[in-house]
Amino acid sequence: MTIAGGAVTTNALQASGVGEAATQLIARGVVIAFHAALRAVRLYPVEHSAVQKTLQELRAAVDRVLTTEHNCELRRVDDYIFVNHTRIRLGLDNYAAVASLLALFREAGIGGIRVKTEIESREWVVLFALLQAPPLESPAADRLAEIERRLGSANVHGFELEPISSDRADDSELDAKERARQTYMRGLDVTRDILTQARLGKSVGLKRVKRAVQGIVDAILSDPGSLIGLTTLREFDDYTFVHSVNVCILSVALGRRLGLTKLQLLDLGLSALLHDIGKSRTPLETLNKRGSLNDDERKVLQEHPWQGVLAMFALPAGVGRPYRAMVTAFEHHLRIDLSGYPRTIRTRHLSLFSKIIAVADGFDAATTTRVYQANPWSPAEVLRGMRDNLRLGFDPVVVKAFINLTGIYPVGTLVVLDTFEMGLVHEANSDQAAPSRPMVRLLSDSQGNMIGQPLFADLTERTVHGLFVRTIIRTEDPERYGIRIGDYFA
Repeated sequence: MTIAGGAVTTNALQASGVGEAATQLIARGVVIAFHAALRAVRLYPVEHSAVQKTLQELRAAVDRVLTTEHNCELRRVDDYIFVNHTRIRLGLDNYAAVASLLALFREAGIGGIRVKTEIESREWVVLFALLQAPPLESPAADRLAEIERRLGSANVHGFELEPISSDRADDSELDAKERARQTYMRGLDVTRDILTQARLGKSVGLKRVKRAVQGIVDAILSDPGSLIGLTTLREFDDYTFVHSVNVCILSVALGRRLGLTKLQLLDLGLSALLHDIGKSRTPLETLNKRGSLNDDERKVLQEHPWQGVLAMFALPAGVGRPYRAMVTAFEHHLRIDLSGYPRTIRTRHLSLFSKIIAVADGFDAATTTRVYQANPWSPAEVLRGMRDNLRLGFDPVVVKAFINLTGIYPVGTLVVLDTFEMGLVHEANSDQAAPSRPMVRLLSDSQGNMIGQPLFADLTERTVHGLFVRTIIRTEDPERYGIRIGDYFA
C-alpha cells in the first residue's frame, strides 16, 4: 500500500512478528475504542461509569500500539482511516466508527491526531469536548489553530494535530471486494451527513451525494456482486442510514437489469439515496420507539413521504433541484392501486423510478432487524410474498425483474443442501435460466463441522450422469445457529 507523496513503510507490528490480521485487529481496536469514548463523553457526565470504562479501554488500546510501535496516529487520507500505516478495513463491527471519525475530522478541520505519550483520561475528555464543539465560522486551518490553542490553555500537550492532507490513497492495489467496501462506506458517510444536517435544519448541498451515487453506479456496472453482497450489512442502531444506502444499491442494480442508461441510473440512485430524507423531520422518539406504534405515531411516521418533498425543496438550488427524487420520495409508499400512503386526491400513474425504489425499499425493510421488528423475514420468504401477494401493491413486472436479479434465493440467504451441507448464498447465478441455483459459500460439511476457509459451490454443477451435485432443500434462520450474515460480506 502506498500513498501519493511517499511510500508507506513496513508496519512495525508485522516486522516484530505480528501478522497482518493481528495488526488490523489492533488498529481496529483503537478506532472502535476512540469512537465509543467519543460517544460516551458526548452523552454522559465525565464521572459516569460508561465514560470511565470507555476511556480506560481507549487508553489500553492506544498503549498497546505505543508499546509496540512507539507511535500512535489516527489520520484521514481521502475516505480512509489509518492507524499509523495500517488502513482500517470496513467491517460490520467498525463501519459506524469509521464513518463517525471521517465526519469528525472533516468538521474539525483536521487530518490526523498523533498521540505523543501516554495520555490521562482528563486529557482525552478535553480533546473530545473541543473536537465536538460547534464548528467555528472560519476556514479549516483556523479551526485547527483554535483547537490547538484551547488544548494549550487547558494544559493538554500530549496530542499533535495535523492539517488535512492533500494526499490520496492509492486504489490500484485494492481488490474488487475492498473497492466495494469503500464505495459503500462513502455512501453511508454521505447519507449520515445529509440526514443529520437536514434534521438540524441546516442547508446541505448535493455535490457529495452525487459523487457517492456515481461511485455506486460505477461499481454496479463493473462488479455488481461485491456491492450487492454488502447490503447484508444491516446494523440496528444506524438503520435509516444503512437502509438508504442499501435501497440505492438494490435500485441501481435493478435499474441496470431493466435496461436503464447510465444517466438514468445516476438519477435513480440519487432518488433512492434520498427517498427517506423526510424521516429527518420525524421525531426521534417515534423513529426509535420499541414495539408497535399507536395510531397517532403511525400517522406521524406516514408523513415522511411528503415531508421528504419539503426537505428537498429546502436544499440549495445551485445545481438544480432533484425533481425526480421529489416524486419518488412522495410515491415510494404508494401501492400501484394508490391504496398506500400518503393519500392522493387525483388519479396518478406511478413513475418507473418509484416502482423500482418501492421494491428495493420493501425488500430491505422486511429483511432487516429494527426496533419494532425483532424477527425479520428471510430474503427468500420476502421475495415469495412480493411475488405472490398482490395486496402488497408492488408492480409485478418490476418484482419479476428483481427476482431475476437476485435469484429465488437472494444474497445472504442461509440454505441447507441435499448433501446436508449448510451454505450462504453468495451471488445469483449468471445463468438466468437457473434462478434457484445460485453460487453458495459452504459454511459446514455434511457432518455439521464448520468450514474455516472459503469454499464455494456452483449449484448448477452436475455429475457425469447429468444429476445436480447439490440442491437447496430449505432455508434456515441464521440466528438459530449464531451466524451473522454480514460477517461474510464485510
